[in-house]
Amino acid sequence: MLNKTLMFFAIVVFGVFYFPFVNAADVDDLREAKDRAEIQELMWRYVRALDSFNGDAYVKVFTEDGQFRSGQNATKGRKALKKMVDDLRKTRAERAASGTPSPPMNHMITNPHIEFIDKDHARYHSYWMTVFGANGPDSPPRIAASGRGIDELVRVDGQWLIQSRDVSPQD
Repeated sequence: MLNKTLMFFAIVVFGVFYFPFVNAADVDDLREAKDRAEIQELMWRYVRALDSFNGDAYVKVFTEDGQFRSGQNATKGRKALKKMVDDLRKTRAERAASGTPSPPMNHMITNPHIEFIDKDHARYHSYWMTVFGANGPDSPPRIAASGRGIDELVRVDGQWLIQSRDVSPQD
C-alpha cells in the first residue's frame, strides 16, 4: 500500500512540475498526430465499405452533401452515393446468379499525403488502384484501374468525413 501511495505522489508531483512547460506547439502537434491517425482510419473505412459493397457503411464516411467524382461524372449526396454502391452489389449478385460470378474487388490507396488547410479541413492526396482477385484457376489477379486522388476532408461534430473524393483530378 505504501508503494502505491508513493507512486501516486510521485506522479502528482511530476505532473505539477512538468505540465506547465507544455507549450501550445506541443498541443498542436498532438492534435495533428491524432487527426492524421483518424484520417487514415477514415480512408480504411472508405475502401473497406466499397470493397464489401456496404452502401450503409460507405455513406457514413461522407458528409451529407458529399460527392464522388471521376472525370466529368459526379455522384452527390448520401442517397446517391448509397445507390451507387448498392447498384454495384446488385450487378455482382445478378452476375453470380447467371453463373458468371465477379472476382473479388480490392481498392488500394498508396503514397498518402495529408495537407492540413486548418484545424477542421484537410486535403488527402494519394494514388489508388482497383485490383480484381483471381476468379478461378485460369483467372489471375489483375489491375483494373489506377490513378491519383484528391480528397477534401472536413471535421463534422468532431469526426473527419469526406466532403469530396476526386479520383481523376485535372491538376
